[in-house]
Amino acid sequence: MTNTDNLIARFYPEEPRLRNLLLTHSRCVAELALQTARRHPELNADLRFIEEAAMLHDIGIVACDAPGIYCHGELPYICHGIEGARMLAEEGLLRHARVCERHTGSGLTADEILEQALPLPPRDMLPVSIEEKIICYADKFYSKNPESLTISKPIEKVLKDMERHGEDSLHRFLDLQRLLG
Repeated sequence: MTNTDNLIARFYPEEPRLRNLLLTHSRCVAELALQTARRHPELNADLRFIEEAAMLHDIGIVACDAPGIYCHGELPYICHGIEGARMLAEEGLLRHARVCERHTGSGLTADEILEQALPLPPRDMLPVSIEEKIICYADKFYSKNPESLTISKPIEKVLKDMERHGEDSLHRFLDLQRLLG
């Protein structure tokens, strides 16, 4: 089993507020993802992997500039997924890295990246495996706002958030909702 605590401590050694925020958010996402997977045994999801990957899905935020959540890096926040993927790939955790890259929104297509001029490589970054889909879905119910870290968003709020990112993003989330809700 991957020791997620050691990895997080290594990448976040001097950032106690950020590390706590990351751990709290990730634990909430992991718990919801595990509940979701257990509710759907027919999907044969790998529960151990879900727990590990959910704990690491946002590890790249440390490199991003988002002072409201204690991130004082240089990258735009939208890059946290690919940065986390890079970090975990360097650790040999390729399957975990794919979760990082593919969890943003309801995933991103190369066309969306180009159309929105996002500072990301123009390739599809959509959740593919059932574990990626479950973590992507669960992540939408928890923000990283320090004031509401452990408060699950109601589905109406999640849908409104997804709608702001465009019709395609909303439809992908609705597909996840039909599969996992």
